[in-house]
Amino acid sequence: MSSEKSIIIYFSRADENYFGGSLKYIEKGNTEIVAEYIQDLTGADMFKVEPLVPYSKDYMECIEEAKIRTNNHDAPIKEEVPDISSYDVIYVGAPVYWGGMPEELITALDGLDYTGKTIRPFTTHEGSGLSGVPGQLKKICKGAEVLDGLAISGSHVNDSKSKVESWI
Repeated sequence: MSSEKSIIIYFSRADENYFGGSLKYIEKGNTEIVAEYIQDLTGADMFKVEPLVPYSKDYMECIEEAKIRTNNHDAPIKEEVPDISSYDVIYVGAPVYWGGMPEELITALDGLDYTGKTIRPFTTHEGSGLSGVPGQLKKICKGAEVLDGLAISGSHVNDSKSKVESWI
C-alpha cells in the first residue's frame, strides 16, 4: 500500500495521561507518536484534528470532558480535514475515549466522500485495544473498505515502531 497516496488523520492528546495504573505527564500524545511512525514508513501526509476547546491538562478532568462531549455529540474542531479526494488510503488514529474515538475525530470525519477509499484504523490505549473504533469507522466512512486495525498500548508506544512496520 505504500505506493498508493495516503494521509494520516489523527487525534492525539499530550499532558497528563494514564499509563498502566498511574498518571504521567507526556510532552507528545501517544497517537501522534504512532502517526509519525506511519509517516516515516509510508511518506503519508498528516493531519492532526484539534479540538476548538482544548481538553484539560488534568487527566481526570479530561475524561469527564470527553464523556460529556461524547454523550452530547458536541466537539467542534479548529480546522476541517483537507480534501481527501486524491488519497487512496486513509490511516485514522485515535486514543480510545469511552469505548470509541474522541468525538472531535468523529466531527472531522463525518460527511466526507469515502467512495473507493481504504481506511486503516489505529488506536493507542491502556487495555481497550481497538474497542469500538472499527465499527464507528464503518458507519462514518460509507463507501470505504475498513481494514483490520492496529492497537498499541500507550505505555509501550515508544518501543512500537517495528510493530507498526509489520502492520503496514
